[in-house]
Amino acid sequence: MLEIKGVRSGYARGADVLKGIDLKVAPGERLAIMGRNGMGKTLLAKTIMGLVKPSAGEIRLEGEPIAGMPAHRISNLGVAYVPQGREIFGDFTILENLRMGVIGKPNLGLEGLEKIYDWFPILRERQTQRAGTMSGGQMQQLAIARALIGRPKLLLLDEPSEGIQPNIVHEIAEKLSTISATEGLTVIVIEQNFEMVEILAERVAFLENGRITGESPTARLIAEPELITQNMGL
Repeated sequence: MLEIKGVRSGYARGADVLKGIDLKVAPGERLAIMGRNGMGKTLLAKTIMGLVKPSAGEIRLEGEPIAGMPAHRISNLGVAYVPQGREIFGDFTILENLRMGVIGKPNLGLEGLEKIYDWFPILRERQTQRAGTMSGGQMQQLAIARALIGRPKLLLLDEPSEGIQPNIVHEIAEKLSTISATEGLTVIVIEQNFEMVEILAERVAFLENGRITGESPTARLIAEPELITQNMGL
């Protein structure tokens, strides 16, 4: 599905934060990328999505090179991105926010809306409510739903558990696991909260100082939690 080779990237010319990322993600796989703050996790997601242009290396989606491609083209190839902070439109209703998920996709309308509402029933119940009046957990569900309504092949999530109650974190992680399994959706989640990772991800890659420094099946990390501390340099 996604192959990254030798990718270097940074927010300023000549100041790479990512220093040679190598990573493969199989179709339908759910991968978590964990690391301390400032290690380049969000930058990696933005580089995959085309929001930051890499200074070197290759990124291939289903064999097609996408490194440096504009974000809207990468989106049309089937990649959806839910950024840290969610970035929903607070003055819009829930339904209006969902409609934003298919803008720029000429072959898609709101045909998938009922499936979205089946996955996230709270959105059906409150579809006419202003999004800015929702709780943090509800806003995150809306942000994910808005990404999914565009029928992506790959979903990128940046810190989806941030500011959300633990029970809602579990609910979202379980729902995404089910959607991935039933729809064949590939998921990459940037996350520091292992409570979400242990439910959602099958494999974890650790990012330290701009490099992937280790990988592990999630099941092993559950059995040996000290490996998380070791791999995150804590």
